Amino acid sequence: MDTIETSPLLVKYLGRKDYRAVWSAMQEFTDGRDKTTNDEIWLVEHPPVFTQGLAGKAEHLLAPGDIPVVQVDRGGQVTYHGPGQIVAYPLIDLRRHGIGVKSLVHGIEQAVIDVLAHYDVNAERKANAPGVYVQGDKIAALGLKIRKGCCYHGLAFNIDMDLSPYARINPCGFSGLNVIQLCDLNPNCDIPTVQQQLIDSFCENLNFSSQQTPLAV
Repeated sequence: MDTIETSPLLVKYLGRKDYRAVWSAMQEFTDGRDKTTNDEIWLVEHPPVFTQGLAGKAEHLLAPGDIPVVQVDRGGQVTYHGPGQIVAYPLIDLRRHGIGVKSLVHGIEQAVIDVLAHYDVNAERKANAPGVYVQGDKIAALGLKIRKGCCYHGLAFNIDMDLSPYARINPCGFSGLNVIQLCDLNPNCDIPTVQQQLIDSFCENLNFSSQQTPLAV
């Protein structure tokens, strides 16, 4: 049986970081990379923030209140980030790795689906609505930006957080969409464990081999 060749993926755990700072760092990394730059994935939590994608419509911001709204350069509509959510930013040269955007999106979604299966949660995709769902409720959101054949932005996976800010928006542009989190489906979970499971599944689905580092940007 042939062994599938994998590419190295540097994993960086950033802790809790301001959204704008990490967004700026992703742009700088992408603009400064060349054909020899290692692919990376950044794992981070953000303080409360709403982010509005390129297609975002103001009408989906119902009552942001004291939570800042940041207009960003990813695809999609408005979503929320906050403590207790795993945010994963893959910084990948898609052309070098030999995959397209659809394959990347499928692989990220499958990684989340596989992780949820560890917790006896049956999850699925929805046509024309990127992300991961459990019986129609959204547990993970996905939005990417492709520049020079490389991607940034990424995945927001709800683990153990305050979900009330989602009531202030139409999540991902869908009125009445219910947003859920893993700890309410299976309390036997914690963020460090789920992070590692997510990285393992991401690498398995997208043919990477992870290289862990404690370094932060």
